[in-house]
Amino acid sequence: MDSGSPYQWMRELRWDSQGLNPISLLIDCAKCVASGSIKNADIGLEYISQISSPDGNAVQRMVSYFSEALGYRIIKHLPGVYKSINPSKTSLSSEDILVQKYFYELCPFLKFSYLITNQAIVEAMECEKVVHIIDLHCCEPAQWIDLLLTFKNRQGGPPHLKITGIHETKEVLDQMNFHLTSEAGNLDFPLQFYPVVSKLEDVDFEKLPVKTGDAIAITSVLQLHSLLSTDDDMAGRISPAAAASMNLQRAVHMGQRTFAEWLERDMINAYILSPDSALSPLSFGASPKMGIFLNAMRKLQPKLVVVTEQESNLNGSNLMERVDRALYFYSALFDCLDSTVMRTSVERQKLERMLLGEQIKNIIACEGVDRKERHEKLEKWIRRLEMAGFVKVPLSYNGRIEAKNLLQRYSSKYKFREENDCLLVCWSDRPLFSVSAWSFKR
Repeated sequence: MDSGSPYQWMRELRWDSQGLNPISLLIDCAKCVASGSIKNADIGLEYISQISSPDGNAVQRMVSYFSEALGYRIIKHLPGVYKSINPSKTSLSSEDILVQKYFYELCPFLKFSYLITNQAIVEAMECEKVVHIIDLHCCEPAQWIDLLLTFKNRQGGPPHLKITGIHETKEVLDQMNFHLTSEAGNLDFPLQFYPVVSKLEDVDFEKLPVKTGDAIAITSVLQLHSLLSTDDDMAGRISPAAAASMNLQRAVHMGQRTFAEWLERDMINAYILSPDSALSPLSFGASPKMGIFLNAMRKLQPKLVVVTEQESNLNGSNLMERVDRALYFYSALFDCLDSTVMRTSVERQKLERMLLGEQIKNIIACEGVDRKERHEKLEKWIRRLEMAGFVKVPLSYNGRIEAKNLLQRYSSKYKFREENDCLLVCWSDRPLFSVSAWSFKR
């Protein structure tokens, strides 16, 4: 390469014995995207496509999904192109639902959460006659079937159990209803299932089928963080029609500039004018809609609330911070899948492409209300829940013993540790998910 080559910037990158380090190159590509240097980003992304693949090792697979996300971020400034290759979904497809099942089966994280949650419910509801569970993302019948079996053997007999299942897809709730009522019938267990088809942000707690005397438990598994995006729905946001008109006017005035030059200028302007740069979503005060949601939950006076969230800080407005932190978080997920699931597994490939890859794309490519994957760390959830009027409930010792045995069945590298009366499940020493239990402050 000569000194005037557009590849000059790549000569300064870190190389290892295998060649150019793909993570190093990815980070430099992200810097180019963040600064609006699209031609250099294009060069780097083209090279990444040659040294990474969704079929390679854990690093290659992860980098391929991050590079795809950066590509989507670039073309998001061309709304017509973006929408033509990335049509919006109105609901989950059968494949999406199946992939979430793969996550449950191939990784222990959801099983860990369900086990700890169920044990907390059993202990909190020890003497209750009518137990009402509100599941904010009701999609896995195995969790509640296990609870039926545990309650069935309760000294003094099982409670009358009500489950209000909330999910945006009716078919998921129909399947839940079928499996749970069938199992309850086999066990001769008193169960009522109430399906509520709704997105999380649209749930009206006052209209849920809660009656006086119900002992309420609310469960949320990897859901609350998505509500943080609703606070980016800022007043005065430009309308889609106005945005399209502005894009057309810019295109007319491209003149003799190349497409890449025009796109670079457009992206630089977008970063300067981005409303996200003015947001500070890390404090409770900057999340009013989250506060309203938690306050509505508290008004039900739940005896127990169990929250599971990703243990990562991906809710910042700075792109490079998100890239760095997302690499840290998802590298552990790809590593644990690589260590515990065969590389030829079709289920693993679909899980990585349709679940992890889509999450990465949302974190890197999207802003404003479109960015739903806004993970935050346990310390922020603790502060947020305490300010909303909840107090922590210590998690069960018996549940921890069972959880440890569960993790060991997958790999000795899965561990958990206690922090602030909550649990963090880890891959090696890297925390990935938190589970915390709460009750309303009387």
